Amino acid sequence: MSGSLRRKVQVEVNSSDAGDDDDTAKADLGNDEPTPSDGSVAEDHDPFSGGKVRRRASIARSFKGDYVDVRSKPYLMKILEKQGDRGVIFADKVLKFTGSGKMKRRILIITDSALYVVDSETYTLKRRIALAAVEKLCLSELSDNFISVIVPTEYDLLMASTRKTEIVSLLVESMKTTSNYELEVHLSNRFEYHATAEIIKEIQFEEVEGGIRTRIVNK
Repeated sequence: MSGSLRRKVQVEVNSSDAGDDDDTAKADLGNDEPTPSDGSVAEDHDPFSGGKVRRRASIARSFKGDYVDVRSKPYLMKILEKQGDRGVIFADKVLKFTGSGKMKRRILIITDSALYVVDSETYTLKRRIALAAVEKLCLSELSDNFISVIVPTEYDLLMASTRKTEIVSLLVESMKTTSNYELEVHLSNRFEYHATAEIIKEIQFEEVEGGIRTRIVNK
C-alpha cells in the first residue's frame, strides 16, 4: 500500500494505569492486510447501517474468513477440539488491549459458538467467550480499527483489527443464524467498557490531521 493511504492510530492510555511500562503507545493499523484469495465471500451489506465512516477499500473488500489457516495448524485445532469446536468462520491476528492498557498481539478465532483469544507466540488459549454471552459490539463512528465485544457476565474484550468490518459482519450473521439473536452494533465516539471485572474504562475517539487519536481513560 502507498504510504499516503495509511492512517496512524495514536492510542493514549491514562497515566494512572498501574503496571504499564509505557503510558502512550502508537500502533500503525493501516489498511494493508493481504488481498483475499479467489473464492472468498463478498460483503453484501453494511453492518453499521450507514452510521460509520468507512474506507473505500473496506466497502469493496471481499471476505476470506480464515487468514491464518487454522486447519493446517495442529496446536490451534487442538484448542478448538478440546472445547468440542471445529467450525472456524474467522481467524486472524489482532491487537488485544489488557486491563492495564497494554497492547498484546493475539490470534482471534471465531467459530459458530465462541470467540477464542490465543497467544500468538506461545499458542496458548488466553480466553474463550461463548457467543451466547455477547450482548453487543461497540465501535466508533470513525474509520479506525477498534472493536469492543461487550460481555456482561464476564468482562469486555477491546481489540483492534484491520478486518473490523468482516469481524462485525460475521458475528452479526452467525448469531442471527444460530440463535436468532439480533446482535446490537453500538456506534459512538465515546463509550465505556469493562477492562476487567472490576475496572471500567472509557475509550474516546477524535479525528485529527493524518489519522485518529484514541484515548483510554479510567472511570
